[in-house]
Amino acid sequence: KRRKIIGKVIILLFVFAFNTSILAKGDLAIRAKKLELKLGSDKSDYDMSQKVFELETGKAYRLEISSMGFKEYEFEAEDFFRNVWIRNIEVEGIEIDTSILNEIEFEREGEIEIKFVPIRPGKYEFEIEGLQSKGMVGEFIVK
Repeated sequence: KRRKIIGKVIILLFVFAFNTSILAKGDLAIRAKKLELKLGSDKSDYDMSQKVFELETGKAYRLEISSMGFKEYEFEAEDFFRNVWIRNIEVEGIEIDTSILNEIEFEREGEIEIKFVPIRPGKYEFEIEGLQSKGMVGEFIVK
């Protein structure tokens, strides 16, 4: 009887280990995937280089957001930032360690790099405050 119980426990442990490896999407040991979002272009102050980003939970990313400096751009993605683990933020060679980020405001030309890991699946909108009617909206889709 004891052998049967031990056998069942081993099988359950094997099934549990196998199932959790299937659920894990990302590998934090590999280099973070680079994402770019450019605000403004030579063609239009209201251009955005990308409007949809597809991501996976548990995978490391580095999002580079840059402004051409033609307008003030206030990047907002509160729901998204609440559902990611922020590793750090870098602005002009200065690293900022924080776990909370609400918005990013560009008053002139500049760049910010955010290193993060998505922790919850979902669709999260982002926008440039006051310029939504000009098409400056997008979405992070986290699987």
